[in-house]
Amino acid sequence: MIDFWAAALALTLLLYVLLDGFDLGIGILFGLTRSESHKHEMVSAISPIWDGNETWLVLTGTILFGAFPVVYSLLLSAYYIPIFLMLGALIFRGVAFEFRERSTRLRWLWDSGFVAGSLVAAFVQGATVGALVGGLPNDHGRFTGHMFGWLSPFSILCGIGLCIGYALIGAGWLVKKTEGETRAVAYRQIPRLLLGLLAFLAIAFVYSLIENLPVMARWFDRPVLFVFPLFGFLGVVAICYGTRTKKDSLPFAGAVILFMSAFGTLAVSFLPYMVPFSLTIKQAAAPASALSFMFWGAGVFVLPLTLAYTVLVYHLFKGKVRRGQEYH
Repeated sequence: MIDFWAAALALTLLLYVLLDGFDLGIGILFGLTRSESHKHEMVSAISPIWDGNETWLVLTGTILFGAFPVVYSLLLSAYYIPIFLMLGALIFRGVAFEFRERSTRLRWLWDSGFVAGSLVAAFVQGATVGALVGGLPNDHGRFTGHMFGWLSPFSILCGIGLCIGYALIGAGWLVKKTEGETRAVAYRQIPRLLLGLLAFLAIAFVYSLIENLPVMARWFDRPVLFVFPLFGFLGVVAICYGTRTKKDSLPFAGAVILFMSAFGTLAVSFLPYMVPFSLTIKQAAAPASALSFMFWGAGVFVLPLTLAYTVLVYHLFKGKVRRGQEYH
């Protein structure tokens, strides 16, 4: 049961990062265009799916609460402010997303809210991961740091890096889903975003070496971990080749591979720890009876149904977004 729920947590978190990542990225790119027709196409590219994507965040929190309550309480204590900011940004972003379609005089306000909400949510997620990599002070599962301990040069760097990464995967989705000038603009943005993301990864790697972060010691103790960055290199190749040959499905697929590589690198670098490097998965798990009780509800029904719903929605709304056939 412990292994099942650890795998389920990893799956829901990965799906959230990938699926909500590209629509947050489109929200970030939304602020770089002034063309109302381009904005309309960008919104239509994610309208049928954006709220369903955030379901995976809810499931991630639910699994943490039920299966790994020690980690849930520790993370909530350490990251109360960033979690509050992220949820507030996602709520405001969702309101702005819907209201901009009904508003005329105040559309500029809702457009700004859509961009700001996307930026804040993406930055906070990256900063939180960066703070976690740097270590979380605790005493047997009780947070011993201070409320702004999550803010550091490295966490800020990670926040900026995730914004660039989300924008990259968002541009890949626009290439895949749109036509005409919107698609052409996204193609022009991809090389610059990819260069920015690679620069962030290089800076983060050098910073980790200079600061001697604990995670780097595990890399040199386990050289096999370098397989994951090599897997990410294939994603970079796919993005470059797809952009050069104008094969619309490849840039998004390459960005997904790149994100999966980064996710896998972090996950394997921490194992068997859930909170690096103080709390293992086994230590953090709820009692076996609680894990079994959750399995027959969430494990057997909720997770498969949510996954099936996601696959169905993406199948129903596959293909390009065309004018006159938009979701709204």
